[in-house]
Amino acid sequence: MKIRYLAHASFLITGEDGTKIITDPYETGGGIRYKEVDETADIAVVSHEHSDHNYVMGVRGNPTVVKSAGTHDVKGIAFKGIPFHHDRSKGSERGHNNIFTFAMDGVNICFCGDLGHTLTQKDANEIGKVDLLLIPVGGFYTIDASEAGEVVNLLNPKVVIPMHYKTKSVDYPIEGVDKFLSGKENVKQFNTSEIDVKALPEKREIWVLPSALL
Repeated sequence: MKIRYLAHASFLITGEDGTKIITDPYETGGGIRYKEVDETADIAVVSHEHSDHNYVMGVRGNPTVVKSAGTHDVKGIAFKGIPFHHDRSKGSERGHNNIFTFAMDGVNICFCGDLGHTLTQKDANEIGKVDLLLIPVGGFYTIDASEAGEVVNLLNPKVVIPMHYKTKSVDYPIEGVDKFLSGKENVKQFNTSEIDVKALPEKREIWVLPSALL
């Protein structure tokens, strides 16, 4: 399985059989100045209906869109959408957000989208086993660095890949990734936006991937 960090909350995940999943494709504009997403995918996972997360029309290949709560079986992959909120006020400020879990090549992936609040043990039980966690860390619109750390400890993944943080191509009032990384152990800073996940580490690692579309 290969994971390529496009930008913001958008990843391209490619299975050994060639199946391509894209998460939260964004529309360039407003506070987002990343290059446009120019990828082909079989499946598009959309956590919520904001333009910096749901621009499916920009994805080539006419992907099947997975964006609602519940279980969705697409191309032999079982996606589970679990409803949460985009804020700490039960959605009254920014609406709702679905966390999606699915397995690719034996790796249990959890994509948090724009999660806006911490989780409970009951939430963690519903999410289930997580090997690889894609989690926002920038704050303001989502959980911040400290809250993301709490979610990481609760879900206990083998690999954490932070997303949705400040870069030179983001004008939103969010924090950079360094605040989340501060004090953390086993941080790996990659110089490539795409990695081949061949094996999971025994002890939790944080993988920081540079955006491919800065």
